[in-house]
Amino acid sequence: MAEKEKKSIFSKKVKGVTSPNNEMSFLQHLEELRWHLVRASAAVLFFGVIVFLNRQFIFDDVILAPKNPDFITNRFFAWLAVQLNSPDIAINTKPFQLINIDLSGQFSIHLNLAIVGGIIISIPYILWEFWRFVRPALYENERKHVTSAVFYSTFLFLIGVGFGYYLIVPLTTHFFGSYQVSSEVLNQINLTSYISSVTTIVLGSAIVFELPIVMFFLAKVGLAGTSFFRTYRKHAFIVLLSLAAIITPPDAFSMLLVTGPLALLYELGILMARMVEKRQKSVDLLEA
Repeated sequence: MAEKEKKSIFSKKVKGVTSPNNEMSFLQHLEELRWHLVRASAAVLFFGVIVFLNRQFIFDDVILAPKNPDFITNRFFAWLAVQLNSPDIAINTKPFQLINIDLSGQFSIHLNLAIVGGIIISIPYILWEFWRFVRPALYENERKHVTSAVFYSTFLFLIGVGFGYYLIVPLTTHFFGSYQVSSEVLNQINLTSYISSVTTIVLGSAIVFELPIVMFFLAKVGLAGTSFFRTYRKHAFIVLLSLAAIITPPDAFSMLLVTGPLALLYELGILMARMVEKRQKSVDLLEA
């Protein structure tokens, strides 16, 4: 059976075009890409405006909540401290006050946070727009895989956001907010520093949780496979431990608490790579 020629992203059909083979030119592709980017940007702007208008809820009930004792994660660790009779486990038992030292600081933070919030909320739509752009260049079986990849990548992204917000942010807030080199020095934490830490941790966690999807596509294009991932498993765990050290406070408990889920994500990526290889073997047998 002769192998079909692979379609590229520059061979998508377009209606009403009289060019040879009725295919889109490079400039037409750029025009189409521009409109996908415009729609994605419009979604970010739309949700960003919603975030901006809901200032009190976003800041009081979402962004600033992890530093307060009544936050769900802090209440869990307080309960666990009582059960284990270990007061050191309790975190954020003493809320701290944030300060602003720039004249336009609070407005700038409000505006920047609206943009970040708009991006996070728009991620499913952004991925869908990307999928719409590449979809005509794929075969039918590939379209099914990409559709699943878009769904699972969105799902893992949101899980990563939740993981960073509900676990890493409270631990980081507790460690750095209560750390003192001397009782003579009081912590007066700048609002800009706090917001920057929260957004960096949340987005960093969301990106790290895309690890299985990255491993899936590496196996799909043949750059790496199950044997490669298993051979370098120990090296990967060292890298994951380093990532956990970067996005968590520098204490062993927090690092191990974060490294565990990352290791599970790596194993999930191996399983997905194995599925790709089995499916490819089945296709090869049918074509033989």
